[in-house]
Amino acid sequence: MSLSMGGSFTFPGTNLTVNRMGYGAMQLAGPRVFGPPKDPDTAVAVLKEAVASGVDHIDTSDFYGPHVTNQIIKRALHPYPKNLVIVTKVGAKRGADASWNRAESPEELRAAVDDNLRNLGLDSLDVVNMRVGHLGLGDAPVRGHVEVLAQLKKAGKIKHVGLSNVTAKQFAEARAVTEIVCVQNEYNLVHRGDDPFIDQLAKEGVAYVPFFPLGGFTPLQSSTLSEVAKAAEATPMQVALAWLLQRSPNILLIPGTSSLGHLRENLAAAKLKLSPKMIERLDSIATA
Repeated sequence: MSLSMGGSFTFPGTNLTVNRMGYGAMQLAGPRVFGPPKDPDTAVAVLKEAVASGVDHIDTSDFYGPHVTNQIIKRALHPYPKNLVIVTKVGAKRGADASWNRAESPEELRAAVDDNLRNLGLDSLDVVNMRVGHLGLGDAPVRGHVEVLAQLKKAGKIKHVGLSNVTAKQFAEARAVTEIVCVQNEYNLVHRGDDPFIDQLAKEGVAYVPFFPLGGFTPLQSSTLSEVAKAAEATPMQVALAWLLQRSPNILLIPGTSSLGHLRENLAAAKLKLSPKMIERLDSIATA
């Protein structure tokens, strides 16, 4: 595993070891993560360069597009390198108006897994995350949803189960059903509500994968971030990613982009080492 890719991490109870700097495929779809991209060839080129550069962890979902990102991943990378880990998620579906809607019945979850398998061209999915909180479920029970994924795991369609947008309480509930190898929640320099949860998961060896690591559709903006970036001779976004890698060894990054230039910028962040003073200044952003 490459130190230039942030070092490596092995998902608990698995033989899946990945570089900590990965790639999120959401932005490969069209505007609002809906429909095809304007330039499918560039989307394919981004994926090919990401993998050629050492990325071996790709995050996706069949409700991106819908179907679009998985079909692009298959076009670009199939047959897949043996070391490539593709993590997908279920629990939502898209309306004709690009709306995000809940899709969590047993039938919908099974259909979503089958859609991911078909569009990715796989017989079994490495990791499937049950996506919960973004659809307004709060701290609602998740046991029933996870039981469906556990059944699909037993049937061989899923190798491992993860969670997305969940609380520590929901994690504990899900883990009583089956091993949970990763949690994917919103977290970045400014949005730090999961600090205690990350520390808990780190002690237990469970991966934490922050989505919107750069602030999402509204990029992180801070004079302190800009000042640290200038001192580090890096971009603010590179500093924000480097801070996450240094925050905890169980954090895996999946910054997404449809641009080759931004991809290279993101990957270079894994080589950036921030000093303790820089970390202290960056930590002050959230408290301020």
